[in-house]
Amino acid sequence: MIKQFRSINPVNIIFLAGITVLLRAGLFINLPERTSVDFIEPFTRFLLPFPENTLSVSTNIYLAAFLLFVQSLIFNRIINSYNLLGKPTYLPALLYISAGSLFTPFLILSPALFCNFLLLWMIEKFLSIYKRNEVSSVMYDLGMMVALGALIYFPFIAMLPLLWISLLIFRPVYWREWVAVVIGFATIFFFLGVFYYWNDSLDQFYRIWIPLTSKFPTNLRINLYDTLVLIPVVAIMILAFFQLQKNFFRSVVHLRKSFQLLFFMFIIGLISFYLKADLKLYHFLLCAPPAAVLMAYYFIHAGQRWLYESMYAILIAGIIYFQIF
Repeated sequence: MIKQFRSINPVNIIFLAGITVLLRAGLFINLPERTSVDFIEPFTRFLLPFPENTLSVSTNIYLAAFLLFVQSLIFNRIINSYNLLGKPTYLPALLYISAGSLFTPFLILSPALFCNFLLLWMIEKFLSIYKRNEVSSVMYDLGMMVALGALIYFPFIAMLPLLWISLLIFRPVYWREWVAVVIGFATIFFFLGVFYYWNDSLDQFYRIWIPLTSKFPTNLRINLYDTLVLIPVVAIMILAFFQLQKNFFRSVVHLRKSFQLLFFMFIIGLISFYLKADLKLYHFLLCAPPAAVLMAYYFIHAGQRWLYESMYAILIAGIIYFQIF
């Protein structure tokens, strides 16, 4: 399977679609009676009323699978365009679909799934700023993207520091570029605040920021049995880390900086769960893009076919098994 996706053969798109469906086999066997999804945050629903539970369970699952499939192709194009893996391949798409199917909550429509469209767009802009002479307009756009993402799923606001981290990694310090981030972010919420003011609901606008005052939780209610599916993922990422470390200083500067940025994106996506009082497992979909790049890096450079094919087969089997049981 991995060897097939190492090439850029267009037939792989058909295989990707098949794997997307396969990784939902367990969910179709144990189809839930209903799915409840909040597509946007409550404070945004005041701006754009959106009826809940309008989709059937099967439609919800199929639509989520389609969106993930589209995201995987976008993601694959971005990674290949900036040559992060050394050669064109469909591995980023394959690993993105795999990472985006790890847990059952990943397989239905969620705010985090929609935010990943913005996250992929941000990745492309991040990778483009290295060779630009002036990036103030890009940083302004990125600030607006974070604000739009926060309207869909508030913990996405944690990506704001990532914009300044990207400037530290890719650019010398120019104050205009740093300020452009704040202006872009503030633009969206300024117009949102005006809308609330016109509707005499400014007190609701203030409540938007309450999660920023939350204390970091010390007790997390997570079923440890469900996390067993992460064992092959962690093993692959450890192998990828050693593979990347071996080639790190032999790589071009842009490649090294890009992986540093993706590392911070993964960490921020991981720890930003505390900005949501009722933690949902789908939050960790925000970690799928950087994790998929790292895993794809291992599979593109791994030499022992029996090992990397076995690792991926175990991952696929684990995903389906934990969906059923």
